[in-house]
Amino acid sequence: MQPLARLRNPRAASIVPLIAGILITAALGTVGRSGVTQDPKTAAIAASTPEPERFHVDGGAVIDRTNGSAMFLRGVGYSPFLPGETPRYGASPGDDDRYVEHFARLQALGVNYLHVFPPRMPPGFFAELDQTNLVYGQDIWVPPNEADLLDADFFAQTMEHITSVIDHTYAVGRPDRLLLFSVGDEISAASVIRTDRRHPEVKDYRGKHLHVTGRTATEVALARLIDAAMDYELTRYGRRHLYCHTSWTHIGPVADRNDLEVPRSSVLLPDFGDLICLNIYTYARGVVTSPPGSVTGTAYQGYIEDLAELTAKPVLITQIGLSTSPTAPKPRAPGWGGHRVDAVPAVLRNVWRDIRTAQGGERIAGMVLFALHDEWWKFSGSAEDARSQHATDPEEWFGLYAIDQKNQLVPKGEIPDTVRSLFMQR
Repeated sequence: MQPLARLRNPRAASIVPLIAGILITAALGTVGRSGVTQDPKTAAIAASTPEPERFHVDGGAVIDRTNGSAMFLRGVGYSPFLPGETPRYGASPGDDDRYVEHFARLQALGVNYLHVFPPRMPPGFFAELDQTNLVYGQDIWVPPNEADLLDADFFAQTMEHITSVIDHTYAVGRPDRLLLFSVGDEISAASVIRTDRRHPEVKDYRGKHLHVTGRTATEVALARLIDAAMDYELTRYGRRHLYCHTSWTHIGPVADRNDLEVPRSSVLLPDFGDLICLNIYTYARGVVTSPPGSVTGTAYQGYIEDLAELTAKPVLITQIGLSTSPTAPKPRAPGWGGHRVDAVPAVLRNVWRDIRTAQGGERIAGMVLFALHDEWWKFSGSAEDARSQHATDPEEWFGLYAIDQKNQLVPKGEIPDTVRSLFMQR
């Protein structure tokens, strides 16, 4: 994803909200399926904050007002950089006929949702989107390895990027087809720990739109970014969309796991928005150590069921997938790379069954497969590096499709057909 430019924006700096003082409260935790007490945390959107116009949350479901129905998102992560292209220096994907081919593939898969990673998709992408019934969500990259997520300069610089992505949505994008903005994706455990240790007194935040209590400093930092983003969109454009922060299982929110990368005191619950967005990989920390699910008996379903008990909000699984890199370079990270193409379909079928039969599964708003095609630029990010695909970098091999020498998408064995068979189910 695109690194954030280190530029100050007076407009962004002027909307830095103040962190609320400490509010000490006594409350009972909730006891999860595993019998372990979870810490009490609250998050609420102000009653005065307008709801989104088309997509909104009703209880544990995401509703499309155009037909009044609850949505189950059958999604794919999308970052259409082709060999030789990289977002590392602020570039957007090329504006050419690639989108004709890509949307044909997407529609054949039965996809109804795109989780878009590049912050400024070109006009050609949106023109092709107009020819479909797909909706999309916009990821907004936030630097994941900061020393202090509550630092004022970091906030101002990050808000400059966030507001530019919102502006692009209204100037070039399709606000009526946009389901959500995701502010940040997979904040590192090291950044969480550093921030929380520097600000142990920060527990609560009362912004213009978001109110949170009993939180960590990291959670407050992310809540105030979302609060400011929501306020910017409402102030400038008179409307808003759904908002979330995309987290990952290595840092929570299911706290009673012995393999998390953060201490219990820093476990992150990403509920400070309209819905919970979480990347849940089958081999990830927090998932592999889960108790068996109630129906399939898998640890994956066990994690889904424990997660569903933590919140009444809808949960979108924003990433699930397997890397087919020729090698798995890190023995200490089993599952991250080295999967045989012919072994992937069975895993995807099992995950689909885990999700669709899980207790509390009615709050799962969808699953997003990562990603449509392999991303050659991931290894170092230079344009020269992006002309080759590295066997030792699993991040370059998560696609449902490979890319050939003519930049055409090539199915990886039976993986696309398997996705199609799952996404066509009710």
